Amino acid sequence: MDWRRSRRSTNVEDRRGSGLSAPVVGGGLGTIVIALIVAFLGGDPSVVFDQAAQNPQIQAPQNRSPQDDQMVEFVSAVLGDTEDTWGEIFAQNGERYVEPKLVIFSDAVQSGCGVAQSSAGPFYCSRDQTVYIDLEFYRELRNRFQAPGDFAQAYVIAHEVGHHVQNITGTLSQVNSLRQRSSEARSNELSVRLELQADCYAGVWGHHADRSRQILEQGDIEEAINAASAIGDDNIQQKTRGYVDPESFSHGSSEQRARWFARGLQTGDPSQCDTFSARTL
Repeated sequence: MDWRRSRRSTNVEDRRGSGLSAPVVGGGLGTIVIALIVAFLGGDPSVVFDQAAQNPQIQAPQNRSPQDDQMVEFVSAVLGDTEDTWGEIFAQNGERYVEPKLVIFSDAVQSGCGVAQSSAGPFYCSRDQTVYIDLEFYRELRNRFQAPGDFAQAYVIAHEVGHHVQNITGTLSQVNSLRQRSSEARSNELSVRLELQADCYAGVWGHHADRSRQILEQGDIEEAINAASAIGDDNIQQKTRGYVDPESFSHGSSEQRARWFARGLQTGDPSQCDTFSARTL
């Protein structure tokens, strides 16, 4: 991915080494497993964070590596590119795109949705319209789930920005409200549709960014599709449980996530991302 020529966003805040820490969530499952289960949360992940908010501790700031500093540049470039893309799309419809913030943190962070630790994975909080990411997640994506590559990493950010688009268009609040009044099965189904739409929006960004700024290089599309597949519910459940339970899916299968991302990438049309009207996902 040719990202070095991209404009850097001014909406990135680096909180690494801030010293905030929180206990591990999940009763011994381990931070990596929890991260991969709840990564790419749509909306307000307050339920998870409230468990991590008890007895926060202070730790000494961590040393930053040159590689991590380069990743900050990368994240800033990708966010800036999503700002340009969605700004243009909204302007074409006579609307103004409200840019999200992005916070880079290590270990734990105070968000508008509560205290979150790295085990929550990358997430978007609609309460403060901010994307949060610990760069360590990229190492786990590469090493544990065999999904390397810079465009795979960009897909992670673009997916969370997709939740921001859902927030400012009203989709996120409508779906979350409906989920609260629904059965568990129906709530899971709505969550899947929400996540797949964010995947599709990530593809829309990729389409427009490449058409306008020629960012894609050989192998990039395969990297992103591989990442989308890697964090499918079926793949995660198989790795963590040893079996797959489709009724408990909250983000979509590997095939669904890859297919909806590809749909956005191919069409570049947000209207083609209406997962809520789709008869089949």
